This record gives sequence, C-alpha cells and structure tokens, in this order.
Amino acid sequence: MREGRVIALAGLFQALALVRAVALRGSCDAAAMRTALASVLRIDAETPAAVYGGVANLRLGLTTLIAHLDAERGRDLALTRMAVSVLRLERSLAARPAVRESLRRALAEVAPRLAEVEAGTVDLAPRLARLYCENLSPLKPRVLVEGDPNYLTQSAQVDRIRALLLAAVRSAVLWRQLGGSQWRLLFRHRQYAMLARGLLARCTLDGG
Repeated sequence: MREGRVIALAGLFQALALVRAVALRGSCDAAAMRTALASVLRIDAETPAAVYGGVANLRLGLTTLIAHLDAERGRDLALTRMAVSVLRLERSLAARPAVRESLRRALAEVAPRLAEVEAGTVDLAPRLARLYCENLSPLKPRVLVEGDPNYLTQSAQVDRIRALLLAAVRSAVLWRQLGGSQWRLLFRHRQYAMLARGLLARCTLDGG
C-alpha cells in the first residue's frame, strides 16, 4: 500500500514537473508527457504501477519527488504550491459526484485512443485541456502556474499545461484511493523518500 502511494505521488510530481518545464521553457520530456496523459485514460487499472504503464515510466516523477522530499532548503516552492493546490482540488472534485461522473464519462469516450497516446501518434492535449476547463476550472482552489509569459499566452502551451494538470489530478485521485493524505505525506516524508529511491533503483536495475 505504501509503495502504491509513492507511485501515485511520483505520478503527481511527474505531471507537475512537466507543467513547470512547459511554463518555463515551452518544452518538456515527450515520453514523460505521454506517460502522464495516458494515465488519465487508464481509469480502471489493476495496480498503481499499471496506471502509468509501469514504474519505469515514472523516472522523472520519482527523481522530482525524491528531490522534493529530501530538500531541506532550495525546494521548488512553485512546485510545492501546485502540489498542495492539486491535492485540494481533488478534494473539491470528490465532493461533487455529478462533476466526477461527468468527467469519468468523458474520459471513457477518449480511452479507446490510449494506444495512440502512448505511441505519440495523436495529440490529445487540446481535448484533455478542454475537459479540465469544463470540469475542474470552476472548482476551488485554482491551480496557479508560474512561468514565462511568452509561453503562458500561447494556446498550444496552455493546452499542454491544462492536460498535464488533469493528469496531476488523476494521480491525486489515486493517492487518495490508496489512503494518502496531506498529513500522511507530511509525517512520513522520509519513509516515502526511501521507498522512492528504492523504486528508482529498481528502474535502473531493470534497465527501464
């Protein structure tokens, strides 16, 4: 169960690290983004790892999570703020069954295109961004994204950011389903960092 929570957190931090990359540089790791967006379409995956197509696809998320949990100083505060906002936004979504069901139905319609998303042959970011706007943007809190205005005003980049925020919320949902909470993260951060390092080492050993 604890390992599953760490996998969910890695998914959350991977999505948010990609948001930061797009907002600051206008580009991000394409493979890591495919993993994040594909996770949104795996609504009924059998295991936490299966949500992401395997732990090896979460290398960026695990690295980011470890850096966040281990940092005494120099932590990316913008990333921290986004993570807190996403976890709270997931709570707002959970409190609105009608919105949650509407979003689930919409994602189920897109789910048959999962293989195309994984292969990178289709860009579903605009469609997922629209779902984020329709279902999550009206809820509180709003997730504030800091970055370069040159990128934050480009519609294509905004679509990517919103699609990745939807992926972050998907990971937050998984985190809660596995018993995660902000208090648990606060008081067990060293334990989670140790588990994350173990998962990252496993990726390396497996050649993932």
